[in-house]
Amino acid sequence: MNERLIGTWRLLAVVAEDVATGEKRDIWGADPQGYINYGPDGRMIVINARQGRKKPAGLAPTPEEAAELFQGVLAYAGTYTVNGDEVTHHVDISWNEAWTGTDQVRLARFDGDRVHLSTRPNPDPVDGRMSVRTMTWEKLS
Repeated sequence: MNERLIGTWRLLAVVAEDVATGEKRDIWGADPQGYINYGPDGRMIVINARQGRKKPAGLAPTPEEAAELFQGVLAYAGTYTVNGDEVTHHVDISWNEAWTGTDQVRLARFDGDRVHLSTRPNPDPVDGRMSVRTMTWEKLS
Protein backbone atom coordinates (compact mmCIF):
# COMPACT_ATOMS: atom_id res chain seq x y z
CA MET A 1 0.00 0.00 0.00
CA ASN A 2 2.90 2.37 0.68
CA GLU A 3 3.64 2.81 -3.05
CA ARG A 4 -0.04 3.57 -3.79
CA LEU A 5 -0.03 6.39 -1.23
CA ILE A 6 3.01 8.22 -2.59
CA GLY A 7 2.08 11.46 -4.32
CA THR A 8 -0.34 14.35 -3.90
CA TRP A 9 -4.03 13.91 -3.22
CA ARG A 10 -6.86 16.49 -3.38
CA LEU A 11 -9.56 16.52 -0.72
CA LEU A 12 -13.06 15.66 -1.94
CA ALA A 13 -15.08 15.15 1.25
CA VAL A 14 -14.94 14.99 5.03
CA VAL A 15 -17.79 12.94 6.46
CA ALA A 16 -18.50 12.16 10.11
CA GLU A 17 -20.60 9.11 10.93
CA ASP A 18 -22.18 9.09 14.39
CA VAL A 19 -21.42 5.69 15.96
CA ALA A 20 -24.70 5.54 17.92
CA THR A 21 -27.12 6.61 15.18
CA GLY A 22 -25.29 6.00 11.90
CA GLU A 23 -26.10 9.60 10.89
CA LYS A 24 -23.61 10.98 8.35
CA ARG A 25 -22.81 14.64 7.84
CA ASP A 26 -20.38 16.66 5.70
CA ILE A 27 -18.49 18.38 8.48
CA TRP A 28 -16.34 20.58 6.20
CA GLY A 29 -19.13 21.38 3.72
CA ALA A 30 -19.89 19.91 0.31
CA ASP A 31 -16.78 21.41 -1.28
CA PRO A 32 -13.86 21.41 1.19
CA GLN A 33 -10.38 22.38 0.02
CA GLY A 34 -7.25 20.48 0.85
CA TYR A 35 -4.20 18.50 -0.14
CA ILE A 36 -2.19 15.71 1.40
CA ASN A 37 1.20 14.59 0.15
CA TYR A 38 3.03 11.38 0.96
CA GLY A 39 6.69 11.48 -0.05
CA PRO A 40 8.86 8.48 -0.92
CA ASP A 41 11.17 9.65 1.90
CA GLY A 42 8.51 8.79 4.52
CA ARG A 43 7.40 12.38 5.16
CA MET A 44 3.87 13.72 4.81
CA ILE A 45 2.12 17.09 4.90
CA VAL A 46 -1.57 17.98 4.90
CA ILE A 47 -3.62 21.17 4.83
CA ASN A 48 -7.42 21.33 4.72
CA ALA A 49 -9.90 24.20 4.80
CA ARG A 50 -13.63 24.14 5.43
CA GLN A 51 -15.90 25.33 2.64
CA GLY A 52 -17.03 28.95 2.96
CA ARG A 53 -14.27 30.42 5.10
CA LYS A 54 -14.64 34.21 5.13
CA LYS A 55 -11.84 36.61 4.33
CA PRO A 56 -11.09 39.13 7.08
CA ALA A 57 -12.33 42.67 6.55
CA GLY A 58 -8.77 44.04 6.64
CA LEU A 59 -5.26 42.77 6.05
CA ALA A 60 -4.97 41.57 9.64
CA PRO A 61 -7.92 39.61 11.02
CA THR A 62 -9.63 40.75 14.19
CA PRO A 63 -9.38 38.30 17.12
CA GLU A 64 -12.89 37.06 16.29
CA GLU A 65 -12.03 36.63 12.59
CA ALA A 66 -8.78 34.85 13.50
CA ALA A 67 -10.64 32.41 15.78
CA GLU A 68 -13.15 31.65 13.02
CA LEU A 69 -10.36 31.11 10.47
CA PHE A 70 -8.51 28.80 12.89
CA GLN A 71 -11.64 26.69 13.42
CA GLY A 72 -11.94 26.17 9.66
CA VAL A 73 -8.47 24.83 8.91
CA LEU A 74 -6.36 21.79 9.73
CA ALA A 75 -2.66 21.50 8.91
CA TYR A 76 0.18 19.31 10.06
CA ALA A 77 3.32 17.56 8.87
CA GLY A 78 5.62 14.79 9.97
CA THR A 79 6.56 11.28 9.02
CA TYR A 80 4.29 8.38 8.20
CA THR A 81 4.39 4.61 8.49
CA VAL A 82 2.21 1.97 6.87
CA ASN A 83 1.17 -1.30 8.52
CA GLY A 84 -1.35 -3.28 6.47
CA ASP A 85 -4.32 -0.96 5.89
CA GLU A 86 -3.22 1.43 8.66
CA VAL A 87 -1.40 4.67 7.93
CA THR A 88 0.05 6.42 10.97
CA HIS A 89 0.95 10.10 10.74
CA HIS A 90 3.66 10.91 13.31
CA VAL A 91 3.02 14.64 13.79
CA ASP A 92 6.11 16.88 14.11
CA ILE A 93 4.34 20.23 13.67
CA SER A 94 0.67 21.20 13.55
CA TRP A 95 -1.81 24.04 13.42
CA ASN A 96 -2.97 22.92 16.86
CA GLU A 97 -0.21 22.23 19.38
CA ALA A 98 -2.40 19.54 20.97
CA TRP A 99 -1.60 17.38 17.92
CA THR A 100 2.16 18.04 17.83
CA GLY A 101 4.00 14.94 19.01
CA THR A 102 0.99 12.66 18.54
CA ASP A 103 0.33 9.73 16.22
CA GLN A 104 -2.76 10.08 14.06
CA VAL A 105 -3.88 6.63 12.88
CA ARG A 106 -5.99 6.30 9.74
CA LEU A 107 -7.49 3.23 8.13
CA ALA A 108 -6.99 3.38 4.36
CA ARG A 109 -9.33 2.00 1.72
CA PHE A 110 -8.57 2.45 -1.98
CA ASP A 111 -11.26 2.88 -4.62
CA GLY A 112 -9.72 3.46 -8.08
CA ASP A 113 -7.91 6.82 -7.98
CA ARG A 114 -9.37 7.62 -4.56
CA VAL A 115 -8.34 6.78 -1.05
CA HIS A 116 -10.62 6.98 1.98
CA LEU A 117 -8.73 7.67 5.23
CA SER A 118 -10.85 7.01 8.32
CA THR A 119 -10.32 7.47 12.03
CA ARG A 120 -11.19 4.74 14.48
CA PRO A 121 -14.32 5.54 16.52
CA ASN A 122 -13.46 8.35 18.92
CA PRO A 123 -15.05 11.53 20.33
CA ASP A 124 -15.66 14.22 17.70
CA PRO A 125 -13.38 17.17 18.58
CA VAL A 126 -16.26 19.62 18.00
CA ASP A 127 -19.30 18.05 19.68
CA GLY A 128 -17.84 15.11 21.64
CA ARG A 129 -20.12 12.49 20.02
CA MET A 130 -18.46 9.16 19.22
CA SER A 131 -17.93 9.13 15.49
CA VAL A 132 -15.78 7.93 12.62
CA ARG A 133 -14.46 10.71 10.39
CA THR A 134 -13.59 9.79 6.82
CA MET A 135 -11.66 12.00 4.44
CA THR A 136 -11.92 11.08 0.77
CA TRP A 137 -8.98 12.04 -1.44
CA GLU A 138 -8.43 11.90 -5.21
CA LYS A 139 -4.93 11.32 -6.57
CA LEU A 140 -3.56 14.14 -8.71
CA SER A 141 -1.84 13.04 -11.89
